[in-house]
Amino acid sequence: MGNYIFNGAIYLIAIVFLIISFVKSRQKTKKVLIKAWNSFKNILPMLLGIVIVIGLMLAILNTDIIKKVIGEKSGAFGVLLASVVGSVTLLPGVVAFSTAALLLNSGAGYIQIAVFVQTLMMVGIVTLPLEIKYFNKKFAIIRNAISYILSIGVAYLIGFILGIWK
Repeated sequence: MGNYIFNGAIYLIAIVFLIISFVKSRQKTKKVLIKAWNSFKNILPMLLGIVIVIGLMLAILNTDIIKKVIGEKSGAFGVLLASVVGSVTLLPGVVAFSTAALLLNSGAGYIQIAVFVQTLMMVGIVTLPLEIKYFNKKFAIIRNAISYILSIGVAYLIGFILGIWK
């Protein structure tokens, strides 16, 4: 019930600001709404594709497999696996968090999901060539290595705070 109230409040605030914007400048508001719609149209195919892939993955991998591979009791192997998968996966943040929630509900461990999301957002194996092009090889490799190590550290810190890992 609390989520519905919170979501409703967010929508209400957005509508109020949209009305204020429309009153101040109809033309600018229309322009922004068109830009937002075009952005949404561009992102939608990618999001749908990712949601379908995640849905298929969760349909194929039952909760027993998820618990065994990246569950709480998977230990260091599960953390390492989740960190590698996160490092080589390229997902937008909104999809990453949705995926994390689905995996948690399917039996994944908090430490494993924390390291997955951390490496997903901070480490970029797929984008490494682009990073090397715009920065330099040494910087890109050092940044990714430090990010990887910090991701594992933060995941275990989260586990420690939650009382999962002592």
